[in-house]
Amino acid sequence: MRIARFSIDGNVAFGAVEGEKQDELVLDIIKGIPFADFELSGTKVPVSRVRLLPPVLPNKVVAFGRNYADHAKELGNEVPDAPFAFFKPATSVIGPGDEIQYPSFSQDVHHEAELAVVIGRLCREVPRERVKDVIFGYTCANDVTARDVQKREKQWARAKGFDTSCPLGPWVETGLDVERASDLTIQLTVNGEQRQLGRTSEMTHSIEDLVVNISEAMTLLPGDVILTGTPAGVGPLHVGDEVAVTIEGIGTLTNKVVKRG
Repeated sequence: MRIARFSIDGNVAFGAVEGEKQDELVLDIIKGIPFADFELSGTKVPVSRVRLLPPVLPNKVVAFGRNYADHAKELGNEVPDAPFAFFKPATSVIGPGDEIQYPSFSQDVHHEAELAVVIGRLCREVPRERVKDVIFGYTCANDVTARDVQKREKQWARAKGFDTSCPLGPWVETGLDVERASDLTIQLTVNGEQRQLGRTSEMTHSIEDLVVNISEAMTLLPGDVILTGTPAGVGPLHVGDEVAVTIEGIGTLTNKVVKRG
């Protein structure tokens, strides 16, 4: 099931996405919230009539760096022996169609297509065999990065945590198991030109590794998001660019880059 969060006529709701062709998609509005038992209302609205929002509002976004060997190599970095985590604040999250605002303190902003894992229940110290039980689903992400700031400041809080640096969407796909999600095509285009192409099977540390690693240290809450790293091919974005992340079996997340107002 594809679960979207959306607004219509000033109201915000969750809905199950039905249909295949983009111009024919409809939302069956959910009674309640998707992290608990819920029912479909039977009230349906065309996706074309709503504004899709970030599919979740995470308490925290935990991201893992250098998790694809070719990406680490292209930036001259070693692949870490253990998962290498950092955070993006909730204020960095935007949804499909929202604008990525080019930060005033950077001259070299890059795209990074990523598979995002959405947590479905409160959990801590998750054993490997139970990882599948705590995952709600998967969505597309773009770990937008001020590369010059990242290099200059040596730590990543401003470089990867600025407002609008974490597009998520267009919805959460709940029908993928961990095994399937671990071997999906992931690609990114800028203005229709392919920049990144890889498979999630190229991760150095698996989805299970990442959930086990971070849940050893902290409690994960429903709606929290884990970014799993990016394949090779990262590169610059410019004002006016349209950037799209597409992941097999999930969908396409599209955002436009604008000058920060």
